[in-house]
Amino acid sequence: MFKLDEIKKACKLECLVEDVNLAGGYCISTDTRTIKSGDIYLPLKGANFDGEKFCQEAIDKGAAGCFVTTDNYPENARFVFKVKNTLTAYLELALYTREKLNPKTVAITGSSGKTTTKEMVYSVISEKFKTHKTPLNHNNEIGLCQTILSMPDETEVLIVEMGMRGLGEIELLSKYSKPDYAIITNVGSAHIGRLGSLDNIAIAKCEVTKSLSNKGALIANNSERIKKFVNYSGEKIFYSFSDVNVLEKSCSYSRFVYKNKEYELNVEGDYNIENSLAAIELGYKLGMSYEEVKKGLGAYKPIEKRWESECIRGFNIINDSYNANPESMKASVSTFLELYKNPVVVLGDMGELGKDEIEFHREVGRYLAQKAKNINNVKFLVVGNLAAEIGKELEKSGINTVYFDNNKDVALYILDKLDVGTTIFLKASRSMKFEEIINNLKGENSL
Repeated sequence: MFKLDEIKKACKLECLVEDVNLAGGYCISTDTRTIKSGDIYLPLKGANFDGEKFCQEAIDKGAAGCFVTTDNYPENARFVFKVKNTLTAYLELALYTREKLNPKTVAITGSSGKTTTKEMVYSVISEKFKTHKTPLNHNNEIGLCQTILSMPDETEVLIVEMGMRGLGEIELLSKYSKPDYAIITNVGSAHIGRLGSLDNIAIAKCEVTKSLSNKGALIANNSERIKKFVNYSGEKIFYSFSDVNVLEKSCSYSRFVYKNKEYELNVEGDYNIENSLAAIELGYKLGMSYEEVKKGLGAYKPIEKRWESECIRGFNIINDSYNANPESMKASVSTFLELYKNPVVVLGDMGELGKDEIEFHREVGRYLAQKAKNINNVKFLVVGNLAAEIGKELEKSGINTVYFDNNKDVALYILDKLDVGTTIFLKASRSMKFEEIINNLKGENSL
């Protein structure tokens, strides 16, 4: 909630209309569908929408005022702020709030695992501190603003996830959040179609340090590529799965030793253990005890569509189709093959891999073929033209592979050809809509 003087201080603006009799605080709203009486409407613009066209609607619904970028403004507005760019104004308001409340701010980015790592960090840090985090994966400029502006006044630690589609975007997010600590989970081939090389991806991820406090720390995966491109004079902490001794792993459970201390996770997978190391390191940097860190890590629960297990018509379906890139597909499928007997894997296309997308899929196929070649009764079901390239590599190693054109046919095959009790793992990019397989198995869509 902002006083009018705070808005003026935060943003470079011109007041076209100002009712000097108004006092009190005002909430910022970017959506006329949910705007409340007395809010200030801040219209955002995109490639296919222009929120400024709805300023009059916002006022008619009870908004006290609005932001505009021209000299045209709605009737009956009690105040109108003119700015050059409404998104910049939104970011400036977010930064003002972040500096006013002054929580310890943690920025998390990486090619894969950043949302999982964010949830693990939240689970650990909230064991001791009043903590606020980015919801779901709302990790762009708008999501950053929404996260900061929804932060309770008593927040002690703010966790912001940072995604990107190109160079300069994480630098912008860092500029308007001024993190005290930053985490880089890894540098992989996600978005390589846009950035062109792994080096460019590393450069983009390392932008998180552009506004990182030198009194804080960078906590990053022990990657030579990250070390090559990071430019930060403060403390740097590098973690690696190679520093872990795994004591026990089973379905939905891991127990391990890291730096002579033992921890537990209610999730499987070496890659999840590696993600948790960032949360452990941050917990200690914030002064938490071993007992607090261990308890917080043990309380972590996987988020939706990440190893989400469900029994459908007698089949155990594990849905990890939230997203996929070569690194995450190799890691999650390898874990599944290791933990389950008679495994069935449903793979779909991986998106945004650029001109080398066919070779990326083939390379995943060669990798999984090595992992699967000594496993009894393993079967792969592949959906899509690109996933078919994975299948071809699997077949070269004599691994049972079946091809499908669509999700409906996969569901029919499962119901008609597989034994009840089979555990089935789903992995693909979100664009493949693997939830259709689950809905078809449930009978929610007509087969």
